[in-house]
Amino acid sequence: MRNDTKSKASKIMVLASQLPCFSLDDLAGIESDKTYLKITLSRYEKGGKLIRIKRGMYVTEAYISNLQKTGRFPVYPEFIASILYQPSYLSLDYVLYQHNLLTETAQNFTAVTRNKTAHFTNAFGNYFYHTIKHEFFCGFEIIKINDFMVYKATKAKALFDFLYLRQNLLINKEAIRELRLNMGNFNRNDVKEIGKYFKLKGAQRVAGIFNVLLG
Repeated sequence: MRNDTKSKASKIMVLASQLPCFSLDDLAGIESDKTYLKITLSRYEKGGKLIRIKRGMYVTEAYISNLQKTGRFPVYPEFIASILYQPSYLSLDYVLYQHNLLTETAQNFTAVTRNKTAHFTNAFGNYFYHTIKHEFFCGFEIIKINDFMVYKATKAKALFDFLYLRQNLLINKEAIRELRLNMGNFNRNDVKEIGKYFKLKGAQRVAGIFNVLLG
């Protein structure tokens, strides 16, 4: 009986080690008893063989180790950003820093969602999700990197999101200039793109803030 249990647990881990992330439902094909699965996964997590991404979602240590050995790990924390909380895409400080528009280092993964604000912390970092209106949930790309799909705002949309979510704090020119954004890294094509978002209903004040930045 004990050998059967070990064999079952082994099969679970073999399947799990092939998945970039998984939940109990993903293992239903080999084990339908969710209570047993929870106990087994909890045991493996305590033993360091599983990494919890969020409640009910995991990745195996073996999978991550393989990514690190093959040089494919750097994109993984970005990949799980859109998995942790759906629908969402990376934006704001995180993307602006990647494009050298922010002078300060982005310490966290920042994203935009149509759902309520949320925050997750796991072994890969801190993930902050900020709510935006449905009509502004656009301007992102789905980028395939090493078989991982990453949802990420364009440079122009990341700036729009950044200003939109701060507009109530940017009450005058001084406050806007204190953002210390490197607008020299914002080219003509970026200006043309962000102009499309200013035409959306409710974006007029953001357009005014942007014009101060350009001035």
